[in-house]
Amino acid sequence: MSRPIAVLRPEPGNRVTASAIEAAGRKAIRLPLFEARPLAWDAPDAAAYDALILTSANAMRHGGPNLARLLHLPVYAVGAVTAEAARREGFRIALAGESGAEQLLARAEAAGVARALHLAGRERSIEAGGIVADVRTVYASETLPIGAAEAARLAGSVAIVQSARAGARLAEIAPDRSSIALVAISRRAAEAAGEGWETVVASSDFGAKGLIEAAIALAD
Repeated sequence: MSRPIAVLRPEPGNRVTASAIEAAGRKAIRLPLFEARPLAWDAPDAAAYDALILTSANAMRHGGPNLARLLHLPVYAVGAVTAEAARREGFRIALAGESGAEQLLARAEAAGVARALHLAGRERSIEAGGIVADVRTVYASETLPIGAAEAARLAGSVAIVQSARAGARLAEIAPDRSSIALVAISRRAAEAAGEGWETVVASSDFGAKGLIEAAIALAD
C-alpha cells in the first residue's frame, strides 16, 4: 500500500501540490506549517532597476497596489506558479526557471541583468549583492500551531520539504523521525531538518513536478 505524502507548504500552494498528488492516485496529508501574510512596504523608483526577481508567488499575492509601479520591469521567476502569478498582475515574464534561486540569478546575469529588484518574504535566501541591487520585503510567513494529533499523522509518511525553515519546523513537530522519509528541495533544506529520518532525498534540480515525482517514488 502506498504511503501518504505530507504537504507542508503554506496555502494556497498546499492545495495545488496536494491536489496533484491526489490526482496521481496517492493520499496527501495537508499540513501547512506557515501562513503567508502581507507586510507594509514602499515601492522604489522602478527606473533604477532592469529586472524583477521573484522566488515565490506570495510576493504577487501580497504585494498590493505598489506592484503597479513596477510593471515595466521584466520578471525572472522561480517556478511556473510564480511566473503565472506575476503574469496575472500584468508583468512580462522574461524567464521562468525550475532549478532554484541560485540558478535563476545566474541565468538572469547571463541575459544581461545588472541591477535587479527582488520582492521577497521576511525569511528568504536571497539578499542584496551581485546583480540584486535591492530587496523589498512584502510578506511574512508566520508559524502555524501544530497539535500533537495533527503531528501524529506524519508517522510513516513521505514529507515534502520546500525550504530550510520548513525542514527545521518539521524537525520540531515530527513524532518519530525514523518512520518519515524526506524529499527536500535542496541540501540546505535537508540539513535544516537534522538527522534521524528514515530516508532523505535532496536535489537543487527539483522543480515542483520533480518534488512530487520523487515523493511518489518513495511512497510506492
